[in-house]
Amino acid sequence: MSQQIAFLGLGLMGAPMAANLARKGYAVTAWNRTSDRPGIKIATEAGVKVVASIEEAVKTAEVVFSCVGDVPDVKEVLLGETGVVNFASPHTLIVDMSTIGSIAAREIATELEKHQLRFMDAPVSGGDIGAINGTLTIMVGGSEADFIQCKPFLEAMGKNITLCGEVGSGQGVKMCNQILCALNMIGICEAMQMALQQGIDPNLIVEVCGTGAAGSWALSNLGSKIINSDYEPGFAIKHIIKDLRLVQEINQAGGGNLPGTELGDRLFKAVAAMDNGEGAEQGTQAMIRAYQ
Repeated sequence: MSQQIAFLGLGLMGAPMAANLARKGYAVTAWNRTSDRPGIKIATEAGVKVVASIEEAVKTAEVVFSCVGDVPDVKEVLLGETGVVNFASPHTLIVDMSTIGSIAAREIATELEKHQLRFMDAPVSGGDIGAINGTLTIMVGGSEADFIQCKPFLEAMGKNITLCGEVGSGQGVKMCNQILCALNMIGICEAMQMALQQGIDPNLIVEVCGTGAAGSWALSNLGSKIINSDYEPGFAIKHIIKDLRLVQEINQAGGGNLPGTELGDRLFKAVAAMDNGEGAEQGTQAMIRAYQ
């Protein structure tokens, strides 16, 4: 456990992920763009050393994890003027756990390779619950050698960890995952509506349907939140909209047809526009508001 780890991004997901690494005994130095996020406290209480610059975080690190927002954020953190590329030692392994799509992942890998830096994409699924409990599903794209080196660290943060193929493959699987999440939420919302139309307690949809072929993580974990109008975000609507944008960019490049994804995107955007745009900050279970 002597390897030095850097973790960049202490948001809703990154903070508990970094904390879990520290709890496993790893020496973790972290950086966050803003110093007043709740994640700073979560990380430091677990033993993470939080520093003020990317340079300070990565200069002695052997493995650098990043977990930030959209494609421009990842490129700024890894490739920007004050980014990792300027301070990491040659042959450092860079592992991005954001969701940025396969196209951007391959572009970033190419740029990092020019600076003798290795790269893996490792997006996650499981929401804040999975991040806190260390039970995330982690989809990895990269070389087998890099995966073997990194797997013990990933096991501190996740439960189901799979090498999906070369760089970009983890993101490719994550895009498929997000289609499933979006369309599953449509099904849950419409099942809840059908229950109400028939005078049936919607809790039965969670309790009964959740044990059969229609069961899913979302139904078990978010179904009761829908019923109780609890829209606190484990995964915010603004993030699923970003992910569906990436899905559609890849789909358009390949000439595909994804009408269900387009419907999910439309419903999420309808909720995002509510409350003068504040709907975007609610959890994906708030899609039910588009039906009300």
